[in-house]
Parts: sequence; C-alpha cells; structure tokens
Amino acid sequence: MAKKTVSRKRKAAEQQAEQLAWGESVCKRKRLPAVKKSVVCFLKGREFRQQQQQQHEHHLQQSLRSCAAQRLPGILREREFTLGTLNKVFASQWLNHRQVVCGTKCNTLFVADVLTGQITKIPMLKDREPASALLDQQGCGIHAIELNPSRTLLATGGDNPNSLAVYRLPTLDPVCVGDDGHKDWIFSIAWISDNMAVSGSRDGSMGLWEVTEDVLCKTGDGHDSTGVPTYSHISHRALKDIPKEYTNPYNCKVRALAFNSNNKELGAVSLDGYFHLWKAEHSLCKLLSTKLPHCKENVCLAYGQEWSVYAVGSQAHVSFLDPRQPPNNVKSVSSRERGSGIRSVSFYEHIITVGTGHGSLLFYDIRAQRFLEDPVGASCGHKGRLGEGILNLTTGKGWLNHDETWRSYFSDIPYFPNAVYTHCYDSSGTKLFVAGGPLPSGLHGNYASLWS
Repeated sequence: MAKKTVSRKRKAAEQQAEQLAWGESVCKRKRLPAVKKSVVCFLKGREFRQQQQQQHEHHLQQSLRSCAAQRLPGILREREFTLGTLNKVFASQWLNHRQVVCGTKCNTLFVADVLTGQITKIPMLKDREPASALLDQQGCGIHAIELNPSRTLLATGGDNPNSLAVYRLPTLDPVCVGDDGHKDWIFSIAWISDNMAVSGSRDGSMGLWEVTEDVLCKTGDGHDSTGVPTYSHISHRALKDIPKEYTNPYNCKVRALAFNSNNKELGAVSLDGYFHLWKAEHSLCKLLSTKLPHCKENVCLAYGQEWSVYAVGSQAHVSFLDPRQPPNNVKSVSSRERGSGIRSVSFYEHIITVGTGHGSLLFYDIRAQRFLEDPVGASCGHKGRLGEGILNLTTGKGWLNHDETWRSYFSDIPYFPNAVYTHCYDSSGTKLFVAGGPLPSGLHGNYASLWS
C-alpha cells in the first residue's frame, strides 16, 4: 500500500513537472516579438528575398552581356548576302531574330531573311498629291528606319524622300504618310514616344509627327489600284528650324538624331558642325547649341543610355558629348582612317561599334577608353606603330556595277572598299547586321552581310 502511494505521488510530480515545462515554453514563445508571427511580414520577407534574387540574376545577366560584348567582336565571322542590283544600303533595323528591314539609295524598302537570304520588297507610300518636281530618286533614297519603343510601328522615308512613311508591325501594312512638312530629303528619324516621331531634314528643319488612334483605326479598310492597302495622310504637329545664326544658313542640314528617353531630350547634329539639344515631349523646345570639335562630315549620332553620352561620328573622329558638362570637355578619338569618314556608330553595353567609309568595323571600349585589340595580335605580343594591333573587321567584296560611270572614271582602280553606312545588333547582341556599298557617290553597288 505504501508502494502504491509513493508511485502515485511520483507520477503526479512528473505530470506537474511536465506542465511547468510546457508553461515555460509557452511563456518563452509569447515573449517573442509579435512581428515574427505576422503573415504580412512573412510575405514581405519572401518578397524581399525574391527581389534580392532578381537583382542578383539581373547583375549576373548584365555581367554576362558585358563579357559577351567584350569578347564577341574578336570571333565574329562574315556571311554575305546577294542583293541583286540594289544600290547602297543606307539604313537597317532588326524586326525579329531572323528578319532585318533595310532602305537603299535607289529608294527601295525591303526585308532580308538572314537565315535564307531571301529578299522581300515593301511597297513605298506615296503623297496625297503627286509632287510637281520630285528630286532625282537615284540621288537620295531611304536614309532612316526606326521602330517605336513598343515595336508596333516603323517609320521611314516615303516614295517622296521628303515625306515620312509609317508602317504597322509585324505585318508591315501601311499606316500613314506625313507629306506636308519638309521641302528636302529626310535624313534621320527618332521616336520620342510610342505614337510620336521626329524627322530631321536636309532643309534644316525638324518635324514632329503624331500617329493618333484615329489614324491607326482608319488604315487597311481597302486597297488601291496596285493592291496596296489604303492609308492615311497626316500633317506635322510642329515644324522647327535648327538655329542658323551661327553659320552659313545653307549648310544647316539636319543629318542625324538620337533620343534620350530618360530626360526626354533629343540630340541633333547638323552638317555645319553643330550639336543641338531639344526638349522633346509634346513639342520641341531648344535647350542648347554647341560647336563640335571636329566639324567635317558629322553624319551619324548615337546615344548611350547607361553612359549619358552622345557619340558623334565625323570625318576621322568619334566625339563623346555629355550635355551636362562644359563644351570644352568633349573627348574625341581618332578612327585612324583619315578621309574616309565615320559612317555609322552604335552603343551596345560598354562597346561602341564604329563603321567607316573605308569598309572597317572598329570597336571602342568606353570603360577602358581605347579600341579593342585584335586577339591574334595580342596573343603574339606584337606591338607596332600607332594603330597596329587594333581589332579591325573588313567588309567583303559586295557587288559593283561596271556601268558607264565606272568605265569612264574608276576602271583603273582595282578595288573599292564597301563603306559601312549602317549596322545593327540583334536583341541578343550575338548577331551584327552590316550593310552599305561603295563610297564614291557616282558608283552603283551594294554590300550586306551577317557577322555572327
């Protein structure tokens, strides 16, 4: 009996000890901050971890793109395309991973399939009234092709090179023609929003055009006598002349445009050697004009969003201009090909690709502030005079028409390099489309290739 009593007391003591231990653990849990048990905080914490992971993935992707941009030029290989008798490709843009749209000096708009080499011509859009005296089409052509930010519209020159033509993507159906603005050829186009584009003309003016929803809805209702879908005709929203008080007014031709989407600013280069900056949103408002350090043949312009700098190509230099800095802070680098001119320039990551009139592709590293070296020369440890060892990709043979002009003036010259009038990277940055033709204006020929 005494043993049973002791057993019951021991069991009761054990139960009491367990209850006390459980109570202490409950108290400990209760003393934890309430925020630790909040569902909101748990979800916020998970979201923060996801953001950290996304940022890490973004930085990793950025590093990979930067590394690819650094290494890719040294391993690019050329594959030429046959363009028939087309004359000089002046403009190009990628439509997707395998199609590039191009414009030529002979006023032809076409799409090239980089996989098959097939060429498809696109009908040119005509003015609402035939021009009484159009300029010689062979002497002007299509100098600009630009896609809007959402890649739903394409702007280029019309059948009349003074007019702006807009097509719908991806179908390339015609949308409208802006045919009452410029009195001379359109040299450059920049979209400042999804439905507003600016054109720069040889007449020294900049036109602001709006493609409204009403215009988009009216297109494609019928077809004309040639089978082309009907399209609208629009008028400019604004037409501004660039300043002419600094120089010869007959040389104030707008040659190139580039848009800074962060600040809503539009850079313009004129052939008199000036850079102009405009505020561009719903109208055009001039901010500044500055003399460029190299004034001859300023024909191309690009903006590097990450670097907040404009790159201007001239006769023998690429100049880097930051509008936030004093004008005397403009840095320039020589292309080492004097006389042939810089004909095209673009930013991809920290590499600036330069196309010259001598048929060269050069690659400038804006971080290291020097041109990329040829990996073959660098691996051999070769260092010669200035300019040697620089990576220089040279355009192929292309096609040249041995016409009367060639026979009369150029037949004794064995070889004409193809000027790089246009080049563009695809979205992956691994393919570079390069096109152009012979530099002398009297020669008829073409060149187009994919470097990958």
